[in-house]
Amino acid sequence: MAKVRITKEFNFEMAHVLYNYDGLCSNIHGHSYKLLVTVLGDIAEDDSSHKLGMVMDFSILKSIVTEEIVSRLDHALMVYDKFPNINTLKAATERFYSTPYQPTCENMVVDFARRIRARLPQGISLFSVRLHETATSYAEWFASDNE
Repeated sequence: MAKVRITKEFNFEMAHVLYNYDGLCSNIHGHSYKLLVTVLGDIAEDDSSHKLGMVMDFSILKSIVTEEIVSRLDHALMVYDKFPNINTLKAATERFYSTPYQPTCENMVVDFARRIRARLPQGISLFSVRLHETATSYAEWFASDNE
């Protein structure tokens, strides 16, 4: 059997604000995020399998990431739950998402990896997650760095 990595790309728009930050990101601002999710597994070789020749059906990976991340965060405002006057921000938008962490690209990629990993089918492992906050800035999570 051959181990192969497959990657699916996702895009979503989201605003966030960084609590107690000493720069411009202390203001509410938005990004066009690009999320790349890479999984690792064996190529199915069973002729009777509906997934013959696949590591994983891309549509299953799409469903997992869409349910766990994209549908929750697209066009939402993400705020650290310790942010002062959080209820005022929450009342100002229909799509509000509070987190137990500072909503940096680094923290989000760790959270996303945890969420995706928990939903993967047996025999499929999460290899990496890359989250682009801008066209030139991103954070990466690798399973090999976290085991």
